[in-house]
Amino acid sequence: MPQITDQLQDLTYLSWAQARQSSGTAGSFLKSYDDIGPRKVYYKLSDYRIGTGIVGHECINEIVVDRLLSILGIDHLQYRLIHANVLVDGSVFETWLNASDDFKAAGESKIALDTYYQLERHQDESPLSFCVRKGWAHRIWKMLAVDYLILNRDRHGANIEVLRNPRTRTLRLAPLFDHGLSLLWQCHTLEAIRAFDVMADTRVQSFVGTHSTRDNLELIPKDEFPRLGKLHEEDRQALFDGLESATSQEWRDAVWSLIWQRWCHLETLRAS
Repeated sequence: MPQITDQLQDLTYLSWAQARQSSGTAGSFLKSYDDIGPRKVYYKLSDYRIGTGIVGHECINEIVVDRLLSILGIDHLQYRLIHANVLVDGSVFETWLNASDDFKAAGESKIALDTYYQLERHQDESPLSFCVRKGWAHRIWKMLAVDYLILNRDRHGANIEVLRNPRTRTLRLAPLFDHGLSLLWQCHTLEAIRAFDVMADTRVQSFVGTHSTRDNLELIPKDEFPRLGKLHEEDRQALFDGLESATSQEWRDAVWSLIWQRWCHLETLRAS
């Protein structure tokens, strides 16, 4: 199945519901699913606003981050990007949306990390200390590094999930997912793109960390700084291949600048 479906599809049969999110925006991030075929497929839209329509590019962000995490060797949910007509609030919109498959294995159920933390934490135990005690430190360090690299604004407690298998009595963190509110999120005009500081320490949501992706890197023990796959300048083509009709050259240039400059800073920290 191709990662990008450029030919316009008719997905007006899907029903959309608002997803949990903590971005503080006036918009909505709508989700849907289709279980008619042999496997359940999940769909999500970029930022939708009543009276305006679908204004965001979060679904395109997901594809760029998906490709980046594949290069870096990070376990993550894989997304597809589909050019489609959708029906929302009685109106048809032409847009780009994401599709993904269920990442749960047979017999597994999922629970949001913030909910699981409230159920299982020790008194006065922080979410980060809780994850370390559960044996997930290495996964958390990689997540904090990734969220700095892509400037992820919204790693709230439901954007990290715990997968439980009662038959085998095993627990594991789900693959990383939901990176729409990253990169140049909310830069919808050329002026906003040009004015955006790709190295700015923007305030973020981080359930296991602080409101700064840069400060969150300081939470990683020096001798446990994660080794990621190598990013090269020639990887730029792989990140944006096929997105020419969905994005502007200025947007792609700015997104690459953000990723590359932050990658170089990560490499400097790792080397030190």
